[in-house]
Amino acid sequence: MGDEHNFPALKNDLIIRAAWGQYTEKVPVWIMRQAGRYLPEFQEFRKKHSFFEICRTPSYACEVTLQPLRRFDLDAAIIFSDILVIPQALGMEVEMRPGVGPVLPEPLKTPESLCKLNYPCDVYKELGYVFEAITLTRHKLEGKVPLIGFAGAPWTLMCYMIEGGGSKTMSLAKGWLYRWPTESHKLLTLLTEVIVDYLVGKIKAGAQLLQVFESNAEYLGPSLFDKFSLAYLTRIKQQVCERVKAENLPKVPMILFAKGSCSVINTISSAGYDVVSLDWTIAPKAARYIVSDNTSLQGNLDPCALKANVAEIELMVEKMVQSFGTQKYIANLGHGIYPDMSPESVAVFVNSVHKVSEKLNKNSENSP
Repeated sequence: MGDEHNFPALKNDLIIRAAWGQYTEKVPVWIMRQAGRYLPEFQEFRKKHSFFEICRTPSYACEVTLQPLRRFDLDAAIIFSDILVIPQALGMEVEMRPGVGPVLPEPLKTPESLCKLNYPCDVYKELGYVFEAITLTRHKLEGKVPLIGFAGAPWTLMCYMIEGGGSKTMSLAKGWLYRWPTESHKLLTLLTEVIVDYLVGKIKAGAQLLQVFESNAEYLGPSLFDKFSLAYLTRIKQQVCERVKAENLPKVPMILFAKGSCSVINTISSAGYDVVSLDWTIAPKAARYIVSDNTSLQGNLDPCALKANVAEIELMVEKMVQSFGTQKYIANLGHGIYPDMSPESVAVFVNSVHKVSEKLNKNSENSP
């Protein structure tokens, strides 16, 4: 499918090789939320266009996706979009309110609300603008770096759909798991089916890697995580791979980011993803010890660390890369970049990853 778009040849495949566990001469690096609010050029663009107007207009989404690539020596682009486009496709209203974040004015309150969802959902009809943005961006990238597509995980989407926005406890969504477990599984299954269709559509459109965001993993203990998160994350990976094989699509690496999942990191790798992305609350060496040798790792500098001075950022990057090692590793932050971060600090982070990892590789090759 990818060939019929006549995409330009890829010039930098570092992140793809790292994801597949192949040798890399230096560590690839990208940043979650790298296209967005911390960049002055994005802030200027936002003055003219609403958040979801950018998401729904392929040329706008493409432009914003490319903005950080013009500033930094990044090894991947990630399409500008939002995980909540799936609830929108299911017929729920989502607003992006300044200073508040995403708000769903009419959340799901009881299982009876499920009948209001636009399901079955045709993702090509409802989310075709995302696929168009991916195809356009692949061409505009001119093969400079690979393009990442992403989706929110079922549990994380369920939280927003029930809570009506962010929450410090997710007590409404967790309440469903205890009070209405059967209906919760019904909702999670529904979301899983839509997410699989959505991710496969992204591969068809030209995405070269996929990341699944389980941003609300931290609200679940081990038992609830296994039942209401891990089971569906595993199903997503399996079904995407089955569809890729059945439809003769390009094989793409899949990354799983489950924030706050230290307590269940031993089970995370059992979901079968090619890369496990870590937040900043786990030591790299501990993750290396626990996670399967066949799995690459991604992460995990504390986003707030970019507020440190240049020398301190360089030192933290050096320690991080040394701890992870230079192979089967993709450098990133432990969560999305904060809006008040300096672009200059981002440049230090990105450049330091390359410099340190190249030096470590060279020393390793020259060692007896």
